[in-house]
Amino acid sequence: MRLSCLRNYEILTNSLIIGFGNLDRQDDGVAWHILSALARRLGRPTMASIEDEFEFGGHSPELLFVLQLTPELAEKIAQYDRVCFVDAHTGNVPGEVHAAPLTIEFQNSPFTHHLTPETCLALAQTLYGNAPPALLVSVRGYEFGFSRSLSARTQENIEVALKYIWEWL
Repeated sequence: MRLSCLRNYEILTNSLIIGFGNLDRQDDGVAWHILSALARRLGRPTMASIEDEFEFGGHSPELLFVLQLTPELAEKIAQYDRVCFVDAHTGNVPGEVHAAPLTIEFQNSPFTHHLTPETCLALAQTLYGNAPPALLVSVRGYEFGFSRSLSARTQENIEVALKYIWEWL
């Protein structure tokens, strides 16, 4: 199935896709580019900048982009039947594009500003009684300078990431 035909299919579950990263640090912002491409293929308006929110319009999946994961997201996550997290990686996981189901697990971090998707799920379960099944799609980043453009190598992997997300949907 061609991804350009996505808008012809109805998403039957209440799904949330959360992209996170720093759009101003090249490949760290790949999730924003992936969500933008997905919005286009779903026939939704795309956002011109990070300051704009993705238009939800009452349709699933809801697309959300954030700079980083925060405890406040637990309330939103708990409202969905399933969640997909999209991020960049620096080679610490296998493959150019890695997709894996997530477990509900509180994970300590040496950084106070770092919250993992697994911890977001644990917070949703603990605070709101629901941690939906979740998937992490992670795309290999190569350049993390001060720019909003992606490296060519990371750009090439957007289509692969979109295929993983669509199969999940």
